[in-house]
Amino acid sequence: MNQTKQLLLRLAAALTVAAALTALAASGLLSGADGAASDAFYQRTGATDGEVVVIGIDQRALEELGPMPWPRSYMAEAIEYLNAEPDARPAVIGVDVLYIGESADPEADAFLVEAAEEYGNVVFAAAASFGSELVKNEDGSFYMDQRAVIGWDEPFPALRAVGGIGHINAMKDGDGVLRHMLLWVDVPDAGRVYSFSRSIYERWCAETGAVPTALPKTDAEGFFYLPFCAPPGAYYDNVSVLDLLTGEIDSDYFAGKIVLIGPYANGMQDDYFTAADHASPMYGVEIQANAVDAFRRGFSAREAGQPLQLLLVFLLCALALLWFYDRRVALALPSWLAACAGYLALCAALYRAGHILHVLYVPLFVSLLFVASVAGNYVHAQREKRRVQNTFGHYIDPAVMKQLIEQGSDGLELGGKLYDIAVLFVDIRGFTTMSEALDPPTVVEIINKYLTLTTECIMKNHGTLDKFVGDCTMAFWNAPLPQEDAVFLACRAAMDMVEGSKAVGEELMARFGRTVSFGVGVNWGPAVVGNIGAPKRMDYTAIGDTVNTAARLEANAPGGTVYISRAVADALGARARTTSLGGTIKLKGKAEGFEILTLDALAHTPQETLAQDPTPANHKEGEQEA
Repeated sequence: MNQTKQLLLRLAAALTVAAALTALAASGLLSGADGAASDAFYQRTGATDGEVVVIGIDQRALEELGPMPWPRSYMAEAIEYLNAEPDARPAVIGVDVLYIGESADPEADAFLVEAAEEYGNVVFAAAASFGSELVKNEDGSFYMDQRAVIGWDEPFPALRAVGGIGHINAMKDGDGVLRHMLLWVDVPDAGRVYSFSRSIYERWCAETGAVPTALPKTDAEGFFYLPFCAPPGAYYDNVSVLDLLTGEIDSDYFAGKIVLIGPYANGMQDDYFTAADHASPMYGVEIQANAVDAFRRGFSAREAGQPLQLLLVFLLCALALLWFYDRRVALALPSWLAACAGYLALCAALYRAGHILHVLYVPLFVSLLFVASVAGNYVHAQREKRRVQNTFGHYIDPAVMKQLIEQGSDGLELGGKLYDIAVLFVDIRGFTTMSEALDPPTVVEIINKYLTLTTECIMKNHGTLDKFVGDCTMAFWNAPLPQEDAVFLACRAAMDMVEGSKAVGEELMARFGRTVSFGVGVNWGPAVVGNIGAPKRMDYTAIGDTVNTAARLEANAPGGTVYISRAVADALGARARTTSLGGTIKLKGKAEGFEILTLDALAHTPQETLAQDPTPANHKEGEQEA
């Protein structure tokens, strides 16, 4: 029951902590850090294949032609120059410039329309404006659409009729980084308009005969995750739109390629920090080039649903805490490394399959749990050490405990010293017979009652509990520190045990119809006391002939009787009433004539004396033969 309770408490703690960490992940407080970690992990940019190129409306062009807007004839001339050679013209030309409404120069407008119509390979930019709008449902109810299209800017009608269009709306995530592109916009009265990059890609497929790849996976609002193909500057070979107008570059260079013309200078408010590079901004036309390349490669990925991701965080955190709890560092450390590495490997595998997981939360939280568990386990170990010390303090003389603590590791080394000690052994008589008739839990309960009694008697009389051996208890006095009247204390403990066993015996008789009693042996003499055993397993104990003799006295003592040696009787003097059994009992290993006595009565204090009674009431004829 205890273990079950501990397991339930541990499980409850793990679930509570996991829930708290999951709530932290859901709060968005770490979304910026997670976004940066995910960008570094997922985004793998490299060199381009040269099929998509950017022609910049750059600083050089602005200095030569003046600030935007330029006469629309400039773009018409650029389109004509790129298409000058029928067999070496670009597959598609994307113009990332808004031409909204007719300009003040109708001839320039007509020139641009004519160029676009003649070559048929130009896609122009359009843009939507978003805002809040009250929308009426079919059932007559209303709701506020926070991303309603409240404005739509597209090429003026004549240009719109001869060229393709695509929206160029770019929206950053909450941390100011562009990771997603808007695949389509539903424009009132115009229908669904796809992105500038998708329109360019599909025009390229039509021109080259390629089969368009599937549309990327989007959320409900049309956003898709953009796997950047190249870093800032990769699509731009320092070719300016000015080079087209002056004829300083061979138009054959663009044959069969996808050409994007757009702003490529500071101050034009068309640059963004992207998932590809948080340090260097990328111009909008380069972002469009990356999207076109992503469509060409056909790879798309989508973030797994937030509830599913949070559930994964919750489960992994709970399991991690359950595993780290009370785990040694030697095992917890590789487990922590394996958990973090395994999760990142899972993220990489799922990304290749088109699914995106948060990269940061699980490794971060598992690391926090690992550190917290190591710290907690250390504190727990220190607390356990104190608990063990307190526990042993109930069985070992406080002086021994204090001395061992003061000596530190030196006190735990093997070795011992010679002391004169009083040694007590006590055993339960009739226990074996009783244990055969009772179930194991009851046997354990009974033996615990008796061992508790012997322990209390020993500690009350300032003895050191050496060990339990089955239902036998060993204790000694006068070591490692000298004690006044150690023999009397040992015998007082023995008499207390005999007296205390009567009440326990009566309880057993009432409950089970059986009873048991104590046989006790006490001896006094020299013995070696100290740490005995091996370096990895030692006991603070006493050894020697004095100890062996005390054990044999106990082994021969009938139930309810205390056997003592002559050395003990002499040390007690008039404070004890004894009966000599002479040499009627032969102790193994002792020479003939070794005197054994029964301790019949003992003064309550060392200062009292007792008158000797030649016929003690508790001595029965023939008991010495038992």
